[in-house]
Order: sequence, then structure tokens, then C-alpha cells
Amino acid sequence: MAMRSGREFIEGLRRAPREVWIAGRRVDDVTADPVFARPVQSIATLYDLQVAPEHRDAMSHREDGGGGPYGASFLIPRSQADLVKRRLSMKIWAEASFGLLGRSPDFLNTVLMAWAENADFFGQRGPQFADNVRNYYKHCRTHDLFATHAIVNPQTDRSKGSHQQSDEYAHLGVVEETKDGLIVRGAKMLATHGPTADELLVYPQPGIREGDERHVLAFAVPAATRGLRFICREPFDTGTQSEWDHPLGARFEEPDAMCVFDDVLIPWERIFLYGDVKMGNALFAQASIRNHTGHQTAIRGLAKCQFVTGVAIAMTRVVKSDGFLHVQEQLGELLGYLQLIEAAILMSEQKAEPTGRGALRPAYAPLQALRYHLPKMYERMVQVTQVLSAGGLLINPMEADLRSAIGPDIARYYRGAGVDAEERIHLSKLAWDVTGTQFGQRMLQYERYYAGDPVRVGANYYLDHDVAPLLAQVRRALKT
Repeated sequence: MAMRSGREFIEGLRRAPREVWIAGRRVDDVTADPVFARPVQSIATLYDLQVAPEHRDAMSHREDGGGGPYGASFLIPRSQADLVKRRLSMKIWAEASFGLLGRSPDFLNTVLMAWAENADFFGQRGPQFADNVRNYYKHCRTHDLFATHAIVNPQTDRSKGSHQQSDEYAHLGVVEETKDGLIVRGAKMLATHGPTADELLVYPQPGIREGDERHVLAFAVPAATRGLRFICREPFDTGTQSEWDHPLGARFEEPDAMCVFDDVLIPWERIFLYGDVKMGNALFAQASIRNHTGHQTAIRGLAKCQFVTGVAIAMTRVVKSDGFLHVQEQLGELLGYLQLIEAAILMSEQKAEPTGRGALRPAYAPLQALRYHLPKMYERMVQVTQVLSAGGLLINPMEADLRSAIGPDIARYYRGAGVDAEERIHLSKLAWDVTGTQFGQRMLQYERYYAGDPVRVGANYYLDHDVAPLLAQVRRALKT
């Protein structure tokens, strides 16, 4: 197997029942459950795109030495042309979902690709760990698996390290080291699409404290692993939402879950790092994760921002408020953001950095700048859409009302400037779904914290930046 179709993805989930809890009940077959059937289908649609004749070349890659083609998001870039190929491939998936699927398969494919390219980082703890990373990457690439991750500790007492919590296994940690692997216990969050993925990756974020050694872990397990439990948030769509009334939420909801490990055995061959605080803190910076995931994130973010900007423009045109200067100024602001986002993506490719191992990675600086600014841009886009749409977002009846006895009233009083009532209402529902419903607010919160604590992101950007050329200009200006 190399590249899967949507049907093959769904069949894989069906063959691998996992323990999922939602709304007080246990779900074994996520493909048949009404809450998860639509999220599963949204991912299946992406897999169908990559094998469609019109996209297959753009979304696949074949090594010079032969072998079956694999998804382009697994491609280790060795030239700028490879970086462009990755972008164009990821753009197809991003635009298909309007950028609303934050955990499309290409995200973790990108992480695994970056790890495999820099497997020697993991080899610092022993060559077997570098081999584990390379072998796992090839396994996921060969079988075209959908992976997600859980990398954040539960928000228990954030003033203390993991080893200082009142419950010693509130945060995932090693219970025992055995000849077969590590026994782990505890929880990690926030696994978006965790219940509906093939594989779950766990790895540490920077900020680990001395004493947390047994909590420093990087590994992968099938989502169907015995003893692994997914506890999901309340669903926004139970499978009954009308796609007409909720054109986005009924198609693109992503389940989020806490992952609970109840003395789960992680085989040695699936362990990539453990017990080393220094390496755990260095993982993001030294394994090229920030560069490559920043590239994927920016491509998806651009698609999402383009979509919301289009919605804002459409909402003003449907009532002809786009003729007012203050409206034009705000729409121009949003259009300007799109240019800045795209420019940063292209700059990251043009200033690509050699890894020293025969590969290239997108430049860090422009992508990390986007990681800080894009959430703010997106929040502003949501705000502008809501402000310019005004009360028109709050008065819309349901499709059932249009088809009822009050249909003539709706047709008369809900029409726009040159559009009938049905078109205007449907557009308003689209705008409300992306900005105001539970689905829309989750989209906003997701972007705010997608890259972690925004204060830390901004501060680290300063700490990582070479400001010497800027200070040199200041010194030059002071010379008289």
C-alpha cells in the first residue's frame, strides 16, 4: 500500500476499534457512530482527493530508486522545488476544507518527515532511537496512516512541574521499564481527531523542569491500543445538524479529546526519546519541527483567512454596504493580511536553510513571525466579519421556515440587494457558522493557542532572533 483512498481509511478505522467516551457513553466503532461519522468522512474526503486523477501527480512523490508513490507531505525536501511541491500539495487539502481542518493528515506527516530527516538528534540517546524514528516514518509513509498527537499536559497545577503534582501520574509518565518497553500512566491533551486517527504521537514541549525525567517521553502507538482511552469534549454536532443551516459545522467539526493511558505498554521500537530533560526541551528547535510544521500551518492558515475574508466581502456586497469608505477600509485591511501571510510563506521557501544532511527546511524567521501574528490576524478577520454583518447575523430563520407557511413573509423581508431571501439567509448562516456558533468559536480558540502560549511564542521569537544587525544600525546612527 502507498496512498490510500477515503474508503480504505474508513475500513482501517473499522478494523481497529478503540476506546472512546463521549456524552457519557462508550463508542467502539467511530465510523458508524453519528457523532463521529461526519468527522471521519471529512478526513476520508481528503484521502480521496490525493488519489483522484486530477491531483495524484501533485499530491504524490516517487523516489528515484523506485517503489510505490507516497503522499507528498511525507517528502523530505532536498531542493526548493521540493518545498514548492509540498506547498502545492498541502494547498489542495487546505483549500478543500477552507483551512478549517486543523488536524489534516499532512500536519503529523510533516512532523514525522522532519524527525526522519534529523533522526540523528534522537540517536544521541542511542542509535536504536534514531532507527526507531526512521522505521516509524517509513511505516506511516508506506501505509499512509493518519496520525494525530497529544503533547500538552493536563492543566492541573501549572505553577509546578510534572513531578511536583499532587497526583504523581496526573501528567503522563513512566511507571516501569521492562524488557518489552515502557509502562506509562497518566494523561495528555489535546488530541484533535484522536478518536478518529490511526496513530497517536506523544512528545514533549519546551519548558520541562529538572526532576521531570520520567515525564519526558516521545513515542507512537496505534489509537486502538489497549489501555488507551479518549475522553471527548461535548460535540457541537451530534450528527443531526442540517448542512443548510450549519454549512460548516455539519461538515468540518473535529473531535478534541483527553488521552488517558492506563498502564499502557509502549514497545521499545516505538519509543523515540525518554528521560532526558535537555533533549526534551531541545526537540522542537533541533529537530526542524518548527520550520516544517510552521510551513504547513501557514499554508492551511492562508486558506482559512482567505475564506473568512471572502465571507466578509460577500456579506457587505449582499446589502451593498461595501460602497461606504469605512467598510472599504476594513476590507482592505483584511486583504492586506492575506498578502503578508502569502509573502511569509514564499520567503520561507526562498530563504530555505540547508540542514547539513542534504535536505532543506523552510526558513524559521518568517514562519515563526506568522505563528505569532496569524492568530491575531484571524481574530481581527472574525471581528470585522461580525461588525460589518451587524444584526444580519442574528435574525436568520431555519431552512424549515423557508419551506413553511411563513415562506412568503421570509421571501419578502429577508431579501438583499439584488439577491433573494434564500441566498442572503444562507450566506448569513455561513458567516455566523464561521464566526459565532460553537463551531466558529472553537475555530477562533483553536487558532489563538494552536502554536502554544502566544506570550511565550513572541518572547522566544525575540530570544531566538539575531538582533545584532539592528543594533549595529543604532550604533552607526549615534556616530557623529
